[in-house]
Amino acid sequence: MSKQNNIKSILNNHKIIPVVTFQNKESIQPVVENLLSQNINCIEVTLRNNISREAVGEIIHLYGNQLSVGAGTVLNNNDIQFCMDRKVDFMVSPGSPKFLINDFQKSKIPFLPGVSSINDVMNALELDCDTLKFFPALMSGGINMLQQFNNLFSRVYFCPTGGINEFNYKEFLSLSNVICVGGSWVVNTNKKI
Repeated sequence: MSKQNNIKSILNNHKIIPVVTFQNKESIQPVVENLLSQNINCIEVTLRNNISREAVGEIIHLYGNQLSVGAGTVLNNNDIQFCMDRKVDFMVSPGSPKFLINDFQKSKIPFLPGVSSINDVMNALELDCDTLKFFPALMSGGINMLQQFNNLFSRVYFCPTGGINEFNYKEFLSLSNVICVGGSWVVNTNKKI
């Protein structure tokens, strides 16, 4: 396996990746059922609290054959081990430090490291990562920065998150270097995508 343990195979199939931090157990099934009803078959559950950590296992157990389940806010080797133990489909990190990239590679799980600057992209490329999370997208230059990235790094693809919403996601998806988008708006609104 190569190129971030084949992360593109997942991202190419899911143009919208809901990013969810669960605050209570009762919301887990309704959120997933709502996503499935919209033909959204992917979810990134952030590992920001114990309920979200529990949600990862529950979603995989109940819905693992219906959607790709990823873990976000992966910050260290303990988080990676958690993902390996739960058999998540992919991992996402807000940053891309070398130690984390090396541990991601060893895990064999597809992974998406984060970047927010030109320097970050160059460092990720040095570590053989060419598919990256752009976070926080709006605060880091949004559409304009992604266009600059495309001018500089024509073979790098991005999943922007952070400020992506129902009003701007199509504009982000229209960029040639955007493979998919991620955001919480999908689960925070009753509107269909």
